[in-house]
Amino acid sequence: MYNEFFHLRTKPFELLPDPDFLYPSKAHRKALAYFEYGLSERSGFILLTGEVGSGKTTLIREMLKRDLGRMVLSKVFNTRVDSTQLVAMINDDFGLETAGRDKMVMLRDLNDFLIDQYAAGRRAVLVIDEAQNLSQELLEEVRMLSNLETDSAKLLQIILVGQPELRDLLRSPALVQLRQRIQVHCHIAPLSQEELREYVLFRLERAGNRDAMEWGEGVFGLMHEATRGIPRLVNILCDYVLLDAYAAGRRSINSAELQDLLAELDFERQFWPVDETSAPAPAAEQQRRTAVRRDASSVARRMMLMLQDLGQRLDVLERGYEKSGPDMLADMAERLGALEKRVTVLAGRVESLHAERMQRGAAPQVQPYRQKPERRKGWFRRVFGGD
Repeated sequence: MYNEFFHLRTKPFELLPDPDFLYPSKAHRKALAYFEYGLSERSGFILLTGEVGSGKTTLIREMLKRDLGRMVLSKVFNTRVDSTQLVAMINDDFGLETAGRDKMVMLRDLNDFLIDQYAAGRRAVLVIDEAQNLSQELLEEVRMLSNLETDSAKLLQIILVGQPELRDLLRSPALVQLRQRIQVHCHIAPLSQEELREYVLFRLERAGNRDAMEWGEGVFGLMHEATRGIPRLVNILCDYVLLDAYAAGRRSINSAELQDLLAELDFERQFWPVDETSAPAPAAEQQRRTAVRRDASSVARRMMLMLQDLGQRLDVLERGYEKSGPDMLADMAERLGALEKRVTVLAGRVESLHAERMQRGAAPQVQPYRQKPERRKGWFRRVFGGD
């Protein structure tokens, strides 16, 4: 939409995990070095953690693009399964037959496959994304897979990728054996303020024009404060900055303009949970209204991230639907149904809050997508993929 105006070849702030746009921050360089070491040394377990939107998936894709020797790969994205389904997904992604086979047969097939790959000089790697959703029982099943080994080497290397709560889960006494087998652990920290500035300019340069925008004094500081240095949120905000500048016919932004934009977007409440300790409590009714607003914004933020996550997962399913078993599709349908219910609940809460404001004689807080049609279209295209 705005590419021609800013002399860009492509959109610089897409939410898709594109390795070509991976900014080499200190944390990402360290993680890549650790991963390269872990894979080359055939470490049994590698653990990667980071906040939602910190770039874990992008980093994994970049790592797998590198020449790390002959490798066969299995990727598991759906972690809300039982042990039999988990083994079936692993085998299926390795290209093994799963129809009509029970768990014991599939494990035997997997073991034979891994031995064949080792004999042929190839390394088998299993990547489990969103691993924080695995139960302790499933994590123990994953540990048992690492027992497939020869006298001198592991037959299967396992990469666990998840949010910070995965580290808390692994601290459980019941998972001490798994914890002791993790030889490489790296956590992706958020971008610093200086890294955020370089991240923005880096992505603009990759898109074709590093100087597409003039950034006023203090802009990157405000941006860092609003996004906490999370790359996905930086992308969302910068995309809106470019859209807003395009609509106004300008190629610059100053601190005051960014503050106005953040206020219009209600960025803080949209993407960050409200601090419980800061909620005002002068009266019971005011507390109740504050709780309604807090709950609604928290649900909205979670749904926004869920929609983005579902969009990426649907892309994966569309590209490889032949491999998508009925259990995986049924699970996706169940999640979409749950999302529909949450949208309905949120709509009711927002309607209730709006009615309360009207009863008090207060003008409703009009969001920017209602004020400016050009913003509304840009927002819905980016988040929902349509008008």
